[in-house]
Amino acid sequence: MKKKKQFFLTFCLVFTFLITNLSRVNAQENEPVSSRSLFWEKVQFGGGLGLGFGSNFTNITVAPSAIYNFNSYFAAGLGLQYSYVKQKNVYQSNIYGGSIIGLFNPIEQIQLSAELEQLRVNTTYDYYYGNFSDNFWNTALFLGAGYRTQNVTLGIRYNVLYKENQGVYADAFIPFIRVYF
Repeated sequence: MKKKKQFFLTFCLVFTFLITNLSRVNAQENEPVSSRSLFWEKVQFGGGLGLGFGSNFTNITVAPSAIYNFNSYFAAGLGLQYSYVKQKNVYQSNIYGGSIIGLFNPIEQIQLSAELEQLRVNTTYDYYYGNFSDNFWNTALFLGAGYRTQNVTLGIRYNVLYKENQGVYADAFIPFIRVYF
């Protein structure tokens, strides 16, 4: 577990370093820099919000993210995620972590994606199930495709690391709506 965490943090630092240096190269190659950095002109922010309520069930998710557009075809970015899930008298989970995403637009309307996600899952089961906790790391590698119109993409992604009855996700295929401003 410690190696996964160290790998994830190292990857994030290297990714941030690369994006920062690429922005400097772009700034030097282009005409005079305006008052606003060229780096920030290529950054988009977005993410997701999720609310699910049912019979004695609650699911709240907040997942902000940011991407850097290298050009009209390629973008890459980082995301954070936090989820609170509770089934009354059964369990309560806090799920948090981050992801690294790469986007490719072969044509304006089609977006292909690859996303590596690392989540920490802390679940406490209620007295009926023995009052115990289950804490683990969940790694997912999603490959996705979607239809894109302006800053919104609607699509489906597949978790290539999915194992039935293990981890956070109930299915390997997950639909998504991705929005960046």
